[in-house]
Amino acid sequence: MRLISILIGTILMLSVFGITQSKAQELDSWELGINYPEEDSTNSFLLSEEGSVEVGFFVENSGVTEITVEFSYEIPFSGKHEGTESETIQSGTNETFELVISEIDVFSFEAGKTEKISISATVIARQGVPDPLGSSKSREGDLEIPVIYDLSVDISDPFGPINAGTDTILTVIVRNNGNSEDGVGEIEVDDDCPLLTTDNGLDSLLVGNIGLGKSKDADLRVSASESHPRRNCDVTVTVHSKMAMNHGKSVYSTDEARISVEPPPTGSPSSDDDEESESIEDSIQSNLPAPGFMFVGFSFILAILSPRSKIHDWETLE
Repeated sequence: MRLISILIGTILMLSVFGITQSKAQELDSWELGINYPEEDSTNSFLLSEEGSVEVGFFVENSGVTEITVEFSYEIPFSGKHEGTESETIQSGTNETFELVISEIDVFSFEAGKTEKISISATVIARQGVPDPLGSSKSREGDLEIPVIYDLSVDISDPFGPINAGTDTILTVIVRNNGNSEDGVGEIEVDDDCPLLTTDNGLDSLLVGNIGLGKSKDADLRVSASESHPRRNCDVTVTVHSKMAMNHGKSVYSTDEARISVEPPPTGSPSSDDDEESESIEDSIQSNLPAPGFMFVGFSFILAILSPRSKIHDWETLE
């Protein structure tokens, strides 16, 4: 009889324990999840060029009571974030939230670098009653630095105006301001003067790549035709990112320089001096009286004076 009582008590205790454990499981039946790109947890959340991205996540409450959940976040790359701090999820519902990540300087990190983001949730109350022993869950995802294609081009200013029939050299500098190795995939040189020509000096920029923060330069020779009129000419150089072109994108940079073309000189200073001295000599000669006229006048005066002198001499003798 005593054995039967012990057996019945044991059965009752196991039943109560089973019911309590089942109720506990029902109370704690909730889930935290992240909405990964293309629903694949191996895919990264790719930051924009501005250093921001939105990460969706959810809490599913399959329990019999409502739960109040408190959230915390860990963001890499010294980023900022905005996300809900706590939320109440009704029994049998699924709530979705957004975590906004921003202010990450993507230019400070190498393209393709990844680090983990973490979202944690802790149950702090059930049916409005604080739950000091509430369970916690945490999920992670990869945050990836995008590839930034950023080439800049700078054209040096000419030393001064050039004469028609001469040329000048423009130094063109291309700098890689992106976060991955890049290069020049295409170059366009344009000008707005039909009698201005350029050589192929910039073709050397197409060879090889440009490292992060590095630059490459080349000289462009610009020639003006001998018949070029006086005019200001704008020379424009456009460079296209090689890596962007390889990925089907168009990323380019443009700069321009102004060249003043003057007519060729008309004469040398020596010829001008000769012409001026000849003009002075002609002027002096033209202001002097002719030699024949002076001789005739002088002879006439002598002819008048000479007879009077002879008569005066005869009178003295008599």
